[in-house]
Amino acid sequence: MSAGHLAVIDMQRVFADPASPWATPRYADAAAGVRRLLPAFAGRVTFTWFVAAERPAGAWRAYYDRWPFARRPPDAALWELSDGFAELADHVLDATTFGKWTPALASRVGPAGRLVLAGVSTDCCVLSTALAAADAGAEVLVVADACAGADDEAHRMALQIMELYRPLIRVTTVADVLAETGT
Repeated sequence: MSAGHLAVIDMQRVFADPASPWATPRYADAAAGVRRLLPAFAGRVTFTWFVAAERPAGAWRAYYDRWPFARRPPDAALWELSDGFAELADHVLDATTFGKWTPALASRVGPAGRLVLAGVSTDCCVLSTALAAADAGAEVLVVADACAGADDEAHRMALQIMELYRPLIRVTTVADVLAETGT
C-alpha cells in the first residue's frame, strides 16, 4: 500500500508560543511526532500555514473581531513555521481558511490518493482538512500522536468524530504509519 502524501498542518509560532492566545498545549508532542514521520515521506510532504486574509469577508470579519491580534500580514513572525520546520519545508501552502484541502494540495496528493495528516489543531484545521479531503475521495489517515488540539479533550473529541468517517478517514499512530511504510 502506498505511503501517500504527508500534509503537516500549521506548525507555526502562533500555535507553539505558550503566550499566544492560540497556544496549543501539546504542540511539542505533535512536533516530535511530525519529526518522526518526515523521513518516511521524503519528497512527499506539504507544510501548510494559516494566515489572516487581507480583507476578511462574511463571518470571517466577526472571527477577526474576536481575535484582533491575528490581523497581521502573511510575513508577520507569528505565522512563521516553528521548531526548525522552515528548513525542512520544501513545499509550503498558505491558506486563509481552516481547511487546507485546496486544489494545490489535492494535486500533490493525486486523484484517489492517500493523505496523511499531522499538525495542529486537531479540532480545527486538521479536522477541516480531513473532512474535505475525504469528501473529495482521498483516503485520509490522521496521525493522532503527531497532532495536538486546543486542549486534550478537544483533541480526543475531534479524533472520535473523525473515526466515525471510517473507512474514509482512519485515525492511526506514528508507529503504525512507520510500520506500514517499512521505515
